Amino acid sequence: MAGKRKYKYNPKTLSYELQKNSLRFYLIRVFVLLPISLVVALGYYLVYTEGFKLKTPRLVKLEREYENAQSGLELLNKQMTQAEKRLENLQLRDNNIYRNIFGMEQIPGEVRNAGFGGSNRYPHLEYVQNSKLLLTTALSYDRIMKKAYIQSKSFDDVERVAGQVGEVAKCIPSILPIPEDTRNFRWSGGFGYRKDPVYGDIRMHEGIDLTGAPNSPVYATGDGKVEAIRFEYNGYGRYLLIDHGFGYKTRYAHLNKTTVYEGQLVKRGEQIGLLGATGKSTGPHIHYEVIYMGRPVNPYNYFDNNIATDDYHAVILGGRQ
Repeated sequence: MAGKRKYKYNPKTLSYELQKNSLRFYLIRVFVLLPISLVVALGYYLVYTEGFKLKTPRLVKLEREYENAQSGLELLNKQMTQAEKRLENLQLRDNNIYRNIFGMEQIPGEVRNAGFGGSNRYPHLEYVQNSKLLLTTALSYDRIMKKAYIQSKSFDDVERVAGQVGEVAKCIPSILPIPEDTRNFRWSGGFGYRKDPVYGDIRMHEGIDLTGAPNSPVYATGDGKVEAIRFEYNGYGRYLLIDHGFGYKTRYAHLNKTTVYEGQLVKRGEQIGLLGATGKSTGPHIHYEVIYMGRPVNPYNYFDNNIATDDYHAVILGGRQ
């Protein structure tokens, strides 16, 4: 509806004429009434929010959204904590079961957790509201993603090695280095702590001793590559080391002679030397070690005790091919 119109009598024209407001009139309204309106509005706001401690609808909406976001972050943190625990259990099984089965080295913790120490990765979150929760969430997310990536790569490696399971079986040292029907064969020393036959004190014996006739053939116990041939006067005497891959190595000590050379690929049952008494030895025998992941283990645990003598000799014949 239009505002009221004002008319003024004009004696010259003997008529009423519409009266128009001047520029001054409008300026007064702008510079006087507008500030007054703003002051009144501000006063109303202060009374509403400070005096009565009431919240504006917009503030109520923002606070509700903030609380929902905070609850969502807290729930996400709990879920990520549970996910990280499951991932850690998976890492333990990977290191202690899956990778062990195939003779693969364990992935150390410093590799799995690489990149999450030292410098501050999230400086942009330090000064925002509720920064502690945001920092915790961001760190948990990055840590889980990094661990999941490394675990995924590990499973790829395990899958690749698992495809070579037939090769693994050939490489695991599972037969005696000399057959039990060798002349003068005898189990003369076991794995573990024992009284040293030369020095008389208690020492760790890192292999087993098998007595036999001098110059009896000694055979490789698994497929592999001759890594080293050495001689120690006060220790192993003449010995050779075979790397079977998949974390396994074997040592054959006190040999009278070796019949292979460094770098040569050998098969299970292939002759590699002649039994002797070189080095620190009290008589003709072979000192045999199985080394897994750099640590000596009991060779007896790897022998196929069900293999018959005829089958053993069949393996030897196969190794000559």
